Amino acid sequence: MKRALKITLSVFGAFAVLVLAALFYYLGTTAGIKLNPNKLTLDTTCVQIFDQGGNPIEGENKFDVSYERFPKALPNAFVAVEDKNFYKHHGFDYKRIAKAAMKNVATFSFREGASTISQQLIKNTHLTSEKTLNRKLKEFKLTRALEKKYTKQEIMELYLNSIYFGHSAFGIGSAAQYYFGKNTEDLTPAECAMLAALVKSPNRYSPFRDPEKCLARRNLVLKLMREQKYLSAREYDEALNTPLPEKPAESKTGNAYLTRVWEELAELFPDAQSGELGALKVFTFYDPALQKELETTQADSDLCLLVRDNKTHGIKALHSTIGTPKRLPASTIKPLLVYAPALEENLISPLTPVLDAKTDFGGYCPDDYSGATGEYMSVRYALSHSVNIPAVKILNELGVERAVKYLAKMNLNVERDDYSLALALGGMKEGFTLPQLADGYATFSNDGQFAVSKTIQRIENGKGKELYRFRPFLQKTFSHEVSFLINDMLQTAVQEGTARKLKSLPFPICAKTGTGGTDRGNTDVYTVSYTKEDTVAVWMGNRDNSPIDATGGGLPANAALRINEFLYRNGAPEPFPETCDGIEKATYDKDEYRANHKIVLADPSAPLLFGGTEYFRIGALPKEISTRFSNPTIQTPKISVKNGAVCIQLCQTQYYEYIIKRENRGKTVTVYNGKYKSVIYDNSVCAGESYTYTVIPVYREREGTAVKLPPVIIDSNQNIPDDWWE
Repeated sequence: MKRALKITLSVFGAFAVLVLAALFYYLGTTAGIKLNPNKLTLDTTCVQIFDQGGNPIEGENKFDVSYERFPKALPNAFVAVEDKNFYKHHGFDYKRIAKAAMKNVATFSFREGASTISQQLIKNTHLTSEKTLNRKLKEFKLTRALEKKYTKQEIMELYLNSIYFGHSAFGIGSAAQYYFGKNTEDLTPAECAMLAALVKSPNRYSPFRDPEKCLARRNLVLKLMREQKYLSAREYDEALNTPLPEKPAESKTGNAYLTRVWEELAELFPDAQSGELGALKVFTFYDPALQKELETTQADSDLCLLVRDNKTHGIKALHSTIGTPKRLPASTIKPLLVYAPALEENLISPLTPVLDAKTDFGGYCPDDYSGATGEYMSVRYALSHSVNIPAVKILNELGVERAVKYLAKMNLNVERDDYSLALALGGMKEGFTLPQLADGYATFSNDGQFAVSKTIQRIENGKGKELYRFRPFLQKTFSHEVSFLINDMLQTAVQEGTARKLKSLPFPICAKTGTGGTDRGNTDVYTVSYTKEDTVAVWMGNRDNSPIDATGGGLPANAALRINEFLYRNGAPEPFPETCDGIEKATYDKDEYRANHKIVLADPSAPLLFGGTEYFRIGALPKEISTRFSNPTIQTPKISVKNGAVCIQLCQTQYYEYIIKRENRGKTVTVYNGKYKSVIYDNSVCAGESYTYTVIPVYREREGTAVKLPPVIIDSNQNIPDDWWE
């Protein structure tokens, strides 16, 4: 008996010690922790966004909604899915806690939670989301204090005004406007259920990101509301048949840049639950003066404009009336898909001649904007003037499979169903966003290294601890030699091609225009320009794809010109390099190129007039060198007899002097020694005689290859008039 009593006392004593230890630990951990009514407001839970100078960005839509303006279904929906005993407990649902604990023990995990709405409000406004014992003890103390100080209606009002609903919508008022374009009091039961469905994970259950998950979660909330007698059978059926919103009712801030910031924030915290984004400081690349300049752009259509920094890969400004949807890229795809990959594969050089003639590619017959010229043109000319047929021909030689692999390295992914030669002209189902295109073009400015652009530089929590810093991942896509060549050719597009409206800028700049549409008219028009420092991209069109009265080289180019002038108002950007390792500037024979569409290096002895210059990759330099000046050569002249005189007709060799010798009866005489003449006559011949002529081209006293002509016989019956020389 005494032994049993001792054991009992020991156990009781040990238990008492543990209780006292736990009590002292609780008191020590929660000492100084007090409920702060000022923290229960929306401002303390909102993410703060700063520009590149560290100044807060204005324009975030934040407002509270009183409980009296809540439709009955709104608190009911949140109670049904988040805390069905909300009106019965005093801050803690102990039965639910016990069930969650048993499940966690059984599964050896901590997935099951049992937080009440009161606990969630405390966590969202006073604490972090870390799962530690200390935080739970603080939450316990603060939740008890909350329940003593506030009524259930007040707690519900504070809760719904402080939680995060995704897509930059903090608080129920912002969420109602963003998702449905309504005031809170006008929300239907189906809409209330969808908003209640979002808070578990606003990014995962967004109707704009995953409609199926959102619908399933919303219908679960409706089912719980029906089971808990918050909806009648008729109301339940009506709500179940209500479709989800397909797009935001309106831009919450009216600022496309801020919208993109929130999208990136959701990507960085994809599983964040309600309130877990609170009290964050987000520092961006935002340039408010540049943003204001972009917003001055006027058009009779929708538009999207952005500026990205090519060194930091940060987006400095973004203005749009349509967001950043995928649109068909038109000719802006040509450098990315066709010309740079073909240069990389050594299929072409800037001088490669391509015949611009209508061609049937197995049923696909592309045409140029103004019709095929039927003439040969260089790759440089075709790209800078955005000629269609040469681009398709080059893609045909390169192969679509090889070409799209280069696009994939720049996050420009193409569906397998879109693999066709029409890609060369931007023909595909969906297309790309303007930021995607800008990132692709910035690759050329960065010596062939691709990086995705972002708006967020870094993120800190409320205590100043850095949670994230943007560190761009560089993907080598093109060689520095190919980037140099593309940059040089796109500067030609500015000087004499489709982007020549930018020619007035007092510094070198690269640009490419694009104009896409249907038989009804143009639907997508672009100008993408870049320097070593920045890329400026402009798109115009209509969200419903109705035609617009513009081309890429028109209104978008005007906008790009104005933005670049503003960007470099205080000084020119860093220039592009004038030389490049692996690139050689060579002189080619212009006559050979024009006459025979053949790339031959110019004769070192040739006069400057007859040579053109072009850049080549050293491994792709032409191997043939002209000798037509160091060793003059000519085509065989034509010889005939007319009116008793011998006529020798020279063929396009006016830059030589000529020696013409005549042989007759074993005797050779020089009948001509002088400058080029198109026709040379020899009338000192005798009827009935046979003559053989030799023509020798001469360049700077250097005799070239002699050409012996067929012998001619003078007909004795011919009468030679006195005025034959006329």
